Amino acid sequence: MRRVNGFAAICRAVEGVAVAPSATGNYANQHHRLVQAALFGTSGTNNSSPRSHWFPYNRIAADQSARASARAVAGTMLFSVAATTLVEEVHAKEPVQSKFRPKDVVLYQYEACPFCNKVKAFLDYYDIPYKVVEVNPISKKEIKWSDYKKVPILMVDGEQMVDSSDIIDKLTEKISPDSVGEDEEKKWRGWVDNHLVHILSPNIYRSTTEALESFEYITSHGNFSFTERITAKYAGAAAMYFVSKKLKKKYNITDERAALYEAAETWVDALKGRDFLGGTKPNLADLAVYGVLRPIRYLKSGRDMVENTRIGDWYSRMENAVGVPSRIQA
Repeated sequence: MRRVNGFAAICRAVEGVAVAPSATGNYANQHHRLVQAALFGTSGTNNSSPRSHWFPYNRIAADQSARASARAVAGTMLFSVAATTLVEEVHAKEPVQSKFRPKDVVLYQYEACPFCNKVKAFLDYYDIPYKVVEVNPISKKEIKWSDYKKVPILMVDGEQMVDSSDIIDKLTEKISPDSVGEDEEKKWRGWVDNHLVHILSPNIYRSTTEALESFEYITSHGNFSFTERITAKYAGAAAMYFVSKKLKKKYNITDERAALYEAAETWVDALKGRDFLGGTKPNLADLAVYGVLRPIRYLKSGRDMVENTRIGDWYSRMENAVGVPSRIQA
């Protein structure tokens, strides 16, 4: 009975309903933080809340290794159609003048977070070396020092930056003081934060199978203890499967896959035949779309998106332009 009550408390907490103190209070609070923070629970912009809000199944143990390998192969084939050599990728990066290049950059993140990946896409494209501190979503001990308790947090030469879009704006000012954002670029950056991100959660948690697949990726790449990983994978997947249905209603989504495909096609239409929205090379809107889509690249939703829309070619061009990560060992 304690487990049942605990799970009910998780669902209520995730939905934003206050949970009365009880014998299961600590259990519920801990699981709520696992579900809410570990997944894609991060900062958006303009007071929007694009948080990523994932039972029983058979043959997981036997199938897990095979499915993981298949995901890797399929993802590589779909998203790397125009594969290039390492040297070509490095040369594709956009250079930054040494006098404007930050000297010490540290990103506090969740690996699977789309907003953290948006910041990383920017850093990778501009070849700015950065260290990563993976935050434990339960204790958050890695950011105890900060009054701001969400990710991403970026420390740049001792200056704290928060909120992915604000981070990118400030970095752009630092590395290219004379740059002026185009109206088209601003429009589509807003579209990413206020529309595209809202479509992701209903898709990655669309079914129990996809919810488990998503949490397998999230927990295997995140900073979890063994116990936290098991708890997050199964309790989180179950909770988020049901929460995703609420998100569909909240954002007026009737068919999550259709909404994802429509968003992908809308983006391709916005390119108007150009390689990138920025023309011959990516701009900040290209990097934003690429960044938030990167966490789903090996998931079924990402594979389906590429198979059923025209976005694959653009994604491959972005993959080549952004190149190898500029992340360095912390």
